[in-house]
Amino acid sequence: MKSLLEGSRAVAEAVHLCRPQVIAAYPITPQTHIIEHLAQFVADGDLSAMFINAESEFGAASIVLGAVASGARAFTASASQGLLLMTEVLYNIAGMRLPVVMVCANRAVGAPINIFSDHQDSMSVRDAGWIQLYVESNQEAVDTVIQAYRIAEACELPVMVCMDGFFLTHTFEPVEIPQQTAVDEFLPPFHFARALDPSRPMTLGGGSEPDNYLEYRAGQHRAMEQARDVIEAIDADFSDHFARGYGGLVDPYRVAGAETVTVTLGSTMGAVRDVVDTLRENGMAVGALRLRCFRPFPAQALIHCLAGAKRIVVLEKAFSAGAGGIVTGELRAALHQAGLATPVEGVIGGLGGRDLTPAVIEAIFRRAATGASSVACRFADLNSDAAPST
Repeated sequence: MKSLLEGSRAVAEAVHLCRPQVIAAYPITPQTHIIEHLAQFVADGDLSAMFINAESEFGAASIVLGAVASGARAFTASASQGLLLMTEVLYNIAGMRLPVVMVCANRAVGAPINIFSDHQDSMSVRDAGWIQLYVESNQEAVDTVIQAYRIAEACELPVMVCMDGFFLTHTFEPVEIPQQTAVDEFLPPFHFARALDPSRPMTLGGGSEPDNYLEYRAGQHRAMEQARDVIEAIDADFSDHFARGYGGLVDPYRVAGAETVTVTLGSTMGAVRDVVDTLRENGMAVGALRLRCFRPFPAQALIHCLAGAKRIVVLEKAFSAGAGGIVTGELRAALHQAGLATPVEGVIGGLGGRDLTPAVIEAIFRRAATGASSVACRFADLNSDAAPST
């Protein structure tokens, strides 16, 4: 049965179902409600877990690192500058191959200070070694958190579930929360074979010399590469258990026969689907594809879905200043390596929470369909009157 829940409450319910033993976080908008609900579950005795209100996001990340290293299932969440304060520890968690699960309530990074949603925070740590999964809806956020624990523990890699701040975290949607017995059947109890144990002394995350550091990093890369198959298999198994699935790595929509295809991430896909339907009714051969998994980058899945397109436009809510769209560059490289010369245009939109309206999305489709030459970086709906300085 579905319940009308705020996205943050729905995610907290999903974390609860996964039976974490340690929860540590520091409040930051728009993540705070997730942790508040979990704290209440613990205080009320509904969730048997140690809840630690850390002194900073750096501390929160360090606490869950230690918890998982000692064999406990753990959870944390953050956003924006808070996520960036965790950066050093994020690399440590990934380098030590610890299956931590985190929710990133995506928020813009200052300056200027902005509390609203885009993907600049999670994209800034895209090379830290975490699996990154981007969700479209609150139902998918619930289901992906549950999947994330199984993925992380199967791969011994940390997983970041990225959900758009405010657009999802503070929005009420009908959401089906699975039964505890069903989640227990899908997600086995946590067992970490390399857990620290005084009776079996060992070093975890110790020093490395030049003659073996490269081998550690190569092993981490291989594990990320192998995680693609695991992500797809676990999403398929989740679909078998709960009759809901999300395509694993990518989620195409009306791509067959489409000449112009838009690639995007996160909640924007909902509006994109509506625009695709409208333009299809008007005779335009358009389609869309949502990139659900950004790390590991699903190059082969993207190539398979996009091989028939005549042109691709990537609509993304983050960019690398001086280089352009992040996803755009990686997609171009993947297509080039596969021998495909499909033009790819990058469009940056929705920064700082600006609404990507159907009119703006339709204009992006129509401009792309004219065959206009691609550029390194173009900004959608740019307000020329905005102050350029901070």
